[in-house]
Amino acid sequence: MARRDRWVMLTTLAVLQALTIVTGVYAMTTDFSLGALTRQSPPTKPAASPPEGSPSVPVVTSGPVLAQLSAKSGDGPLPTKGTLTQQLTSALGDKALGDRVGAVVLDATTGEQIFAANADTPIVPASTTKIVTCAAALASLGPDTRLSTRVVQGAKPGTVVLVGGGDPLLAGPSAKQTYPKQATLATLAARTAATLKSQNIKKITLSYDTSLFAGSPIAPGWKPNYLPDGEVAPVYALTMDEGRQNPRYNNPRVSNPPAYAAAAFARLLTKQGIAVSKSVRPGKAPAGARELGKVDSAPLYALVEHALTKSDNDLAEALIRHVAIKEGRPASFDGGTKAVVAVLQRLGVAQGVALSDGSGLSIRNRISAGALAKLISLAGSANHPGLHAIASGMPIAGFSGTLGNGRRFVNRDSKGQVGLVRAKTGTLNNINTLAGMATTKDGRLVTFAFMADRVPANAEPVLDRLAAIVARS
Repeated sequence: MARRDRWVMLTTLAVLQALTIVTGVYAMTTDFSLGALTRQSPPTKPAASPPEGSPSVPVVTSGPVLAQLSAKSGDGPLPTKGTLTQQLTSALGDKALGDRVGAVVLDATTGEQIFAANADTPIVPASTTKIVTCAAALASLGPDTRLSTRVVQGAKPGTVVLVGGGDPLLAGPSAKQTYPKQATLATLAARTAATLKSQNIKKITLSYDTSLFAGSPIAPGWKPNYLPDGEVAPVYALTMDEGRQNPRYNNPRVSNPPAYAAAAFARLLTKQGIAVSKSVRPGKAPAGARELGKVDSAPLYALVEHALTKSDNDLAEALIRHVAIKEGRPASFDGGTKAVVAVLQRLGVAQGVALSDGSGLSIRNRISAGALAKLISLAGSANHPGLHAIASGMPIAGFSGTLGNGRRFVNRDSKGQVGLVRAKTGTLNNINTLAGMATTKDGRLVTFAFMADRVPANAEPVLDRLAAIVARS
């Protein structure tokens, strides 16, 4: 029975990954072909208008789309605590982990602590921070929210404003479509040009509005090399291809993403037969301005899956700002991180979480292993179906994302658990973390977090070994 359960787990993971992609592609194809407001579920009531002076949130929402996890999944017997404790304690003694390590294993069904070592110690989480960011985004905004980039009529005749909606995946002219399906500047230009021509307008002055986001575009705690090395772009409400000069490569990133995107949009309008003045400058869209064109992102659940699987720094930083707007705070690093913690407090999992950014690039972030393991357990619960994209978005060991790069779960002590672990990785200089879920050999679903931030060398193989111990327990 044990061997059968593990093959069932492996097969389920593969089917879940395929089903998620197929469902997402179908939903997005339907919505983009029939219009942004088209849904198969009944429409929701319009959201209340934001207070005067606050930016409008460029989103479209509907009910949850992810099915609930089965109540009977992961209900095998708990692993033997004594054996698991002995094996994990031995592995945690590996010198590669350094002298500050946090480790927690929880029963996903009951939340019972199966193993703990320094469970409440604040540790620099690196990219496992994205679990926290994405969970807060799903809980606050809802899994079907979409991010909208718009073009509106300017204050004077013949003026047009491109309004950034905080969608860093907005695709430029040379980007190739990937999953999740991206909104494109080309589509926005075509829709805008059609509207302008219908009004017999063939020459405009273009400006661009980035006022949705506030504060510094660079987080406290980011190292000076992050931007030039292409780890992340400066964070603005208007950007295309996440600020990449070539969408296929992280490096180089442009220094002024809004101006770069607006210039590309002007060229696209020209190709559509709309003459654009040479000067394209920052501006502010008039309140209540008439919309000339709009494109929507993929739904939030798909964005979350992408952010976790690909460890997308730019998308994570955009998401904390959207949480801030929803929670009534400034859409900045400070407002975003405070908003995320406030959402976690509502979920009952804020203890042990202190943030400086949303991506985990900041070395000022602190999260305990206990907090991460508890949050993942919550995300997999049938009581929180809106958070299930956390589970479906985490990389699968040996198959996808940052766990499918040919470097993870390849050693003799971990490769036997390929396909049986889903987890988010975290890597910075002298920092290695891994947090996720696994099904034990007897079919019990458990969550775990292993974190070390004083690593003398690469500790990824040790973290893989720890997760493999849990999976085969």
